[in-house]
Amino acid sequence: MSGTRQQGGGTNPGDDAPPGTPGTGENVCPDCKGSGRIGAAACQTCGGTGKVIEGMGGG
Repeated sequence: MSGTRQQGGGTNPGDDAPPGTPGTGENVCPDCKGSGRIGAAACQTCGGTGKVIEGMGGG
């Protein structure tokens, strides 16, 4: 896992919003299960980070 966003702090295809957006948080990528890789290639959903930014529900 690289720990950095694919596009220099921007979003990746699996992100709901840019990092730091209020009401969002990091979650494990559902496609690579947090490894950042699918087979020999970087996961396209998370950009190889193993994390996605998702909206957090509140009640």
